[in-house]
Amino acid sequence: MSSSLRIGVVGCGFIADVIAHAIAEADDAVLSAAASRRRESAEAFAAKHGASRVFGSWEELVASDAVDAVYVATPTVLREAVSIAAARGGKHVLADKPFLSLPSVQAITAACRKAGVAFLDATHFTHHPRTALLKRERAQRIGTLEAVQSVFFFPNTDRANIRYDATKEPTGAIGDMAWYSMRAAAEFLPPEATPVRVSAEGTRDPVTGTWVRSAGCIRFSDGSTTTWDAGFTVGALVMDLSLFGRDGSIHMDDYVLDWAGGMLGCDPGVPVGFVQRNGPVAPPAFQRVATPSPKRQAVRMIEHLVQLSRDPNGPEALEAIRLACRTQALVDLVAEAVRRES
Repeated sequence: MSSSLRIGVVGCGFIADVIAHAIAEADDAVLSAAASRRRESAEAFAAKHGASRVFGSWEELVASDAVDAVYVATPTVLREAVSIAAARGGKHVLADKPFLSLPSVQAITAACRKAGVAFLDATHFTHHPRTALLKRERAQRIGTLEAVQSVFFFPNTDRANIRYDATKEPTGAIGDMAWYSMRAAAEFLPPEATPVRVSAEGTRDPVTGTWVRSAGCIRFSDGSTTTWDAGFTVGALVMDLSLFGRDGSIHMDDYVLDWAGGMLGCDPGVPVGFVQRNGPVAPPAFQRVATPSPKRQAVRMIEHLVQLSRDPNGPEALEAIRLACRTQALVDLVAEAVRRES
């Protein structure tokens, strides 16, 4: 292996473009190859981002000796096959989300562990220093966590978009958007807290039948809850997350794509952080905590993959697998509840 982790990208759409820029900014990583079902797309992508190799199929890329790791940016229905093949080929796996199901994630991660390669799902916000700080200091700031509340809307009315194609993205906005809500619950609620009741409703697009919104509540065995509302149906970008504890609350309005370094409308002049409230106080007494990051969260994600590749069976690698599985398990519960209530 070269000194830099050589990453090949399978799927050359918008999100792959974002990740290619992140790879270019990351330490000890380089974009080495691109593959797409349309070779001309891979060629254009490689030319834009400086990848030295182009493949007309993902099978060729995952078998190539020019690649150490694979970023799987395919439609959800292909993610398991590509990820498992990459692992069996000795390649570390960075897989976009969501997955088809918890068993699908488990099959992927089992293949990675068997092959001795790292696995990481591509959830950007978990790599921002703000997330680490809140996980480390949340208890002393707001006490025992009672509830996680999230709202994530991204306006999308384009029925030609892949997210409206249930043959490729079977859970629609449930998997695409509510994944982040479920990940927030997985990150901040105790790992031993298990779901005991799920209530959820969904909205289908009247033309395609795709799920375009979901909302609901999950109650856990420790009495805590997570409530969410997420989808494509609101005409604004909304990314609110609140943590409610017995001693206070924490709120942010950019938890998915931070305003300073996210992929849309980045503005380094916008302070990233959170607002903390303790007691019955008015806004002048709110505590505004800044959590700046010299590197964008997507860049940190790539560098985390590099770190995991050096110890693919270590505790951090196992924690990455646990979080991916817990998140998908919650997504599965939501999807089941939505279908049941529809």
